[in-house]
Amino acid sequence: MMMKTALLSILLLEYSTAFQPAASTSLPRQLHPLEQAAAAADDGGSTNKKGDNKAMAFLRSKGRIGGAANMDFANAMGLDESPSGGSQKDTTGGTKKSKAAYVSCTTSGVIDDMSDPFPFTSSGSQWLGITDRVMGGSSNGSLTRETIDGKLANVLRGNVSLLSGNNGGFIQMATDLSLDPSEDSFVDAEKFDGIELEVYCESSSTEENFNVHLRNPACDRQMSSYRATFEVRPGQWATVRLPWDAFEGYGPGPEVTPFVPILRRLGVVSIGEVKDVVLAVANVGFFSVI
Repeated sequence: MMMKTALLSILLLEYSTAFQPAASTSLPRQLHPLEQAAAAADDGGSTNKKGDNKAMAFLRSKGRIGGAANMDFANAMGLDESPSGGSQKDTTGGTKKSKAAYVSCTTSGVIDDMSDPFPFTSSGSQWLGITDRVMGGSSNGSLTRETIDGKLANVLRGNVSLLSGNNGGFIQMATDLSLDPSEDSFVDAEKFDGIELEVYCESSSTEENFNVHLRNPACDRQMSSYRATFEVRPGQWATVRLPWDAFEGYGPGPEVTPFVPILRRLGVVSIGEVKDVVLAVANVGFFSVI
């Protein structure tokens, strides 16, 4: 029992850096199911065993113990802007096809058409939800797969906060691009002309700005990336095309290195502006001008 309780404490500490529910000034934060299960496990007496069993069952269902217990969860906790972008791991209990069943995004031109079960992409990688909390920020967010106005999409919800004072508050959805990082962490997208995505947002404003961030071999420091901004009119789906020359370098490396589309990671980001975010992305890929 002590070992199980210790395991739960460690897992809860790791899990606390992932997406958290948006903060509320009037209501107490609801406990995450892991926290509820741990609280039940520590209830004492005859309920302790029952609560502990529920907690362990929940962890098994999420792949947090058993065969998945030894997986590296650091990337899932949000190390998107770590040196060279971190490494992608399967951090869910979902079912992923064999590697041979996928086609590289630079062969098909498709990064994700939402045809595979969330959080997996149709090109064999995996979506992650990331906030600035890994860097001491205070933004909150969640990433889900939902049908929005007739389209199946990844939906990024949350609140961007600049309370940390670094003017860099952000939330984002991100994915690595390589089908087999053990062979090569990067993909060569030079035959394409840019990034294309279908987007939808909800807002009381007449338009909202979001970013696409790309990481390539020049991005070897925290927050280093190549960034392009796009505008969205709320309440309607739109197709956005961002040519390679729209991406500007930020941070050590990219600021002095011309952009080359040898890519490791793509992120769709709300950054640098205090706001509530509801952003849906239905398709992501490359485009070519004929």
